[in-house]
Amino acid sequence: MDVRAKLAEIGLTLPVAALPVAAYVPSVRTGNLVFTAGQLPVVDGKMAETGKVGGTVTPERAKELATICILNALAAVELVAPVDSIVRVVQVRGFVNGVAGFIGHPGVVNGASETLIHIWGDANGKHARTAIGVAELPLDAPVEIELVVEVK
Repeated sequence: MDVRAKLAEIGLTLPVAALPVAAYVPSVRTGNLVFTAGQLPVVDGKMAETGKVGGTVTPERAKELATICILNALAAVELVAPVDSIVRVVQVRGFVNGVAGFIGHPGVVNGASETLIHIWGDANGKHARTAIGVAELPLDAPVEIELVVEVK
């Protein structure tokens, strides 16, 4: 599987993994599973956008930010296993920093899920998922994504 080629088909590229901002590592491999830390919508070392979804950040923009988060998660995987060695997407956890009453969390997290399904297809790209709303996220991020994948 050429992950970079699949990303290029939809105009995306795999970034360089972001450095941790606290006492953790970006990813951990145990056996054939890789777990990532929560990934924010950081591009070139800076937050792509801040604020609450349904407030200063539209749900459509938040979905785009979730795509950035999943690209950062794939870059974190690459620190411990080549992304081309991913054989199955196991789970995505999405956290959405929304205004009170915002209930569109699944649509926002679809930005991450749809990217993964594009790369690995329905058979290996569809995954278990959590999409929840939170009161705040680090650095006022609108969305944060965690990823679990199986590698060969």
